[in-house]
Amino acid sequence: MARVKPATRREPGTGRTSRKKRSFWQVVRSRILQLVLVVILLPPFLTVIYSVVPPVSTLMIGRYVQFLWVDRQWVPLDEISPNLIRSVITSEDSGYCKNHGVEWDALQDQVEALSEGERPRGASTITMQTAKNLFLWGERSYLRKGLELPLALMLDAILSKKRILEIYLNIAEWGEGIFGAEAAAQAWFGKPAKDLTRAEAARLATSLPNPLGRNSANPSSGHRRLAAKNLARVKAAGPIFGCVLAK
Repeated sequence: MARVKPATRREPGTGRTSRKKRSFWQVVRSRILQLVLVVILLPPFLTVIYSVVPPVSTLMIGRYVQFLWVDRQWVPLDEISPNLIRSVITSEDSGYCKNHGVEWDALQDQVEALSEGERPRGASTITMQTAKNLFLWGERSYLRKGLELPLALMLDAILSKKRILEIYLNIAEWGEGIFGAEAAAQAWFGKPAKDLTRAEAARLATSLPNPLGRNSANPSSGHRRLAAKNLARVKAAGPIFGCVLAK
């Protein structure tokens, strides 16, 4: 007579616990996927909104959260002096009207310099700086620089050159708590941004790499030299800013 193999005995609750574990990790994976989707879709969604609504920078948000003073007065690009527009483009991104958000040649040069042990220099376009100011953090890192690239390409694809520059000039930091061209012009020269002279514009433009260390109203000798070089470069560049200036 064949012997019947006894059924395997299952500990009480084992199957239920296993199902609970699987359910828990399924929820975790689902939440992670949702978070990834939000991170991917939020910048383009906000960019579409920013095409018509004045945005604020992450640095400004950080100051608001800490209850620190913020001076920003949004003005359209037409109310910002062409002198400042020319000086900023010349100083920060001379190929602004030709590139698509990223200067690949300059970026490659910096990668090669880094691989050879040299200290890399900026290589950030105005569009990349706008992306950083809108969506990222201030401290330099390779991660932040890597994120700037797709964000800059996205901004260039969605917004016009004029709108990108308008946003940049209204969220750029020009001193402790001073954001945007209008606030900077009022703080440093006591006048609206539309009335800035070429010399004043050159001082403001060349203070952007170090806005907390350079006083545009009372520039150091080094700052004056940078401003003088900027004026000479603007003059030599001629009418190359047609993508943002009507004349």
